Amino acid sequence: MKPFTDLLWESISTDIFPGILEHPFISGLTSGDLDENAFRYYVCQDSTYLEAFGRGLAILAAKSEDSGDFMMFCEHARTTVIVEEALHREFLSGWKDDPGPPDWNQMAPSGLLYTSYLLRVAYDRPFHEGLAAFLPCYWIYRRVGEYLVPKGSPNPLYQKWIDTYAGEAFGVVVRQILDLTNRIADPLTTLQRDRMRSHFRRTSELEFLFWEMAYHRQKWPFSL
Repeated sequence: MKPFTDLLWESISTDIFPGILEHPFISGLTSGDLDENAFRYYVCQDSTYLEAFGRGLAILAAKSEDSGDFMMFCEHARTTVIVEEALHREFLSGWKDDPGPPDWNQMAPSGLLYTSYLLRVAYDRPFHEGLAAFLPCYWIYRRVGEYLVPKGSPNPLYQKWIDTYAGEAFGVVVRQILDLTNRIADPLTTLQRDRMRSHFRRTSELEFLFWEMAYHRQKWPFSL
């Protein structure tokens, strides 16, 4: 029998993930054609996203029944905050007039939608559903990094981003989440697995929308 994570990946392998790889934000990283202002916008929004993501991981830690899983999520939440600080310091501090990351309630529409969805699922739904909702942020970034690293980038900022998600340190973290997902899914019913798959697909779509948001530097329609 296939691991459950293989079935999850198959659910996005013919539409969502190819759409991500073909998105001009992603292809522009390796060609160097991505507008640096769009990348700057992305990093600002991602910094705030990662803070919310870390808070969601803390909720998953609290819901973990296994002490090892609890410790893993606590460490991932801590690491996420450190990554957020490093991204802001390394990517944004070199630009003039750095506005810093936005407050959570000042995020662009797609970013606010994504973080709100993650936090709602983490709070309101069972642990296995929360796990599935958070998995794409780990796994899609890993797969994108692996896809882009052979291509490289002429822009050192973009190359740094690629190397981060293609690197072995991040790979170890992703494998931990994949192993946990398979272990948690193993005794579940078909209905419970279907709900995991539904969350996995939805947040995978939200990953696509996050890059779409950054590429177009999305704004609220009536903001001043």
